[in-house]
Amino acid sequence: MRAEGLGGLERFCSPGKGRGLRALAAPGGGLAVLLPGLCLRAHGQRAGQPLRVLLRQERRIVQMWKMQAGILLQCGVSERRLAHAQAGMFSHGCFWGKLESLGDCKTNSKDSGQTDLDKLDNEKKDLIQSDIAALHHFYSKHLEFPDNDGLVVLFAQVNCNGFTIEDEELSHLGSAIFPDVALMNHSCCPNVIVTYKGTLAEVRAVQEIKPGEEVFTSYIDLLYPTEDRNDRLRDSYFFTCECQECTSKDKDKAKVEIRKLSDPPKAEAIRDMVRYARNVIEEFRRAKHYKSPSELLEICELSQEKMSSVFEDSNVYMLHMMYQAMGVCLYMQDWEGALQYGQKIIKPYSKHYPLYSLNVASMWLKLGRLYMGLEHKAAGEKALKKAIAIMEVAHGKDHPYISEIKQEIESH
Repeated sequence: MRAEGLGGLERFCSPGKGRGLRALAAPGGGLAVLLPGLCLRAHGQRAGQPLRVLLRQERRIVQMWKMQAGILLQCGVSERRLAHAQAGMFSHGCFWGKLESLGDCKTNSKDSGQTDLDKLDNEKKDLIQSDIAALHHFYSKHLEFPDNDGLVVLFAQVNCNGFTIEDEELSHLGSAIFPDVALMNHSCCPNVIVTYKGTLAEVRAVQEIKPGEEVFTSYIDLLYPTEDRNDRLRDSYFFTCECQECTSKDKDKAKVEIRKLSDPPKAEAIRDMVRYARNVIEEFRRAKHYKSPSELLEICELSQEKMSSVFEDSNVYMLHMMYQAMGVCLYMQDWEGALQYGQKIIKPYSKHYPLYSLNVASMWLKLGRLYMGLEHKAAGEKALKKAIAIMEVAHGKDHPYISEIKQEIESH
């Protein structure tokens, strides 16, 4: 079925994945995607080109986000669960119609059209019911809602298809629903990146995309080895990735690099240390909610000390705890400590992540600002320019973030 007014798009059947969209003709090499489906194909894009506007949200929605976030955070609802409750603000009037379009998206699996509610564990089901209760408590006087079963489906869809809005340093700003952007399938070697400009979500090619090729984004942090990535995908989206990266596992050895010792650690010792690393990452995630900054920093330092008996500094589990330690140092305004961690992180980050990675750009940006603040102007300018080089591809050269960083360089 031919799409009207969307640059020549048509729906098509993607074997094993369900409905999808592909471009027949997109003026200027761009692609506008504004119809439901589960698979997107590009007309042909050069790296750095935007795939046009995917969705523009009304300004009223942004105002509602701010109001809702303030209320829910004051009442103890965590930022992690804020995305669930966004549904309440959209349920009124025309916004309800926008959320209903999620019915053509995924319910709880980003590459499946099936309803995966039966796969939710009890903890996830309890979280949804808790969010529904909070929704009724705060908004029942002003809004009309579907029945409980309808809300369960909606919240599962929001949880699966919601996007975290972040600033240029990847700090969390809020959550949003872009049903059209959510149509893209996942790959651990994505050919596009989603960025945000005000109320606009923009998708840009970061690899060459030939006509008819599928458009892939990444749903998860790509730092980790194949097993960890797929554990996350199965837990959150109920599928196992079979992209080239997951099939070849080419980067796994470097990501879990072992120290070169005269007496190399045995395979069992390596497995035990990987298990310890995963446990301490989870421990730290929980500890952030109740431990002091100094206690959190101690967890980071002790875990790095233990892991260093087996792992190289470039090992992703070491990097994870270094990154957390850097964040704690920034919070405590220990600029020198944060800089030292950032200097250790940036080289292996550049190796482990894809070429145009927002995580690498963010780290260069943090380093640049730390250097500048500590009066290391030459190093700061060099780091900021490295961040700009990535961001000009991922965000586009006209993005406000680019202008702001260039002004920082000029002001120093």
